[in-house]
Amino acid sequence: MRRIALVTGAARGIGRAIAEDLARDHDIAITWRSSDPDALLQACPELLAIKADLTTPGEPQKVIDQVIDRFGRLDVIVNNAGLVAETPIDEMDIAAHRSIFDTNLIGPAALLSAALPHLKPGAAVVNISSINAALPPVGAVAYGASKAALNLWTRGMAKELGAKGIRVNAVAPGAINTAENPRSQELTDLIAQDTALGRPGIPEDIARAVRFLASDQASFITGEVLTVSGGYRL
Repeated sequence: MRRIALVTGAARGIGRAIAEDLARDHDIAITWRSSDPDALLQACPELLAIKADLTTPGEPQKVIDQVIDRFGRLDVIVNNAGLVAETPIDEMDIAAHRSIFDTNLIGPAALLSAALPHLKPGAAVVNISSINAALPPVGAVAYGASKAALNLWTRGMAKELGAKGIRVNAVAPGAINTAENPRSQELTDLIAQDTALGRPGIPEDIARAVRFLASDQASFITGEVLTVSGGYRL
């Protein structure tokens, strides 16, 4: 029986790679907010694409309702939707800080809360964190702090939901080059110099890690944050 997976923010980049990878043997639903998912839909025409802002009250419940209406159940949630923004402390923008935390932490929490009545033993949640949770980025510390909070929330949810047979883990990508936001060759070379494996990552590197944590092969793994960085800044 094919499992049902929901991947948020999956119209492009890492989210799209995760959705395409899981679609090989899962039925897939995605959410998207501003990036058009047409390219993904061409690759995966059976996919359910839901336009939603998961920071808006009521939207997470609407998303879960649509997934259940279409597929009848939900087995895997991948909280990939995220917001990266500069937040220099000498130009304090409270709204920007709140938006980052709303997207990167509150959205996943609201989605899991809405989905919980439908998650059975064996279900898996995989949160997409960031190496910046441990290596805070200059000028964008609020982003790193939101991902550090997501890591703690991941462990907390694993503890709370373990008795229900629901696993909660996270993947923390390092520097990932995507087609939509390519880095300059100079920056790519600098990243490669700081990475043990000598290259930046690609979205498929993260997708493979998500597949493992979502699968039964990881059935005794929960509350973990798996860093997938190629050995960045070891």
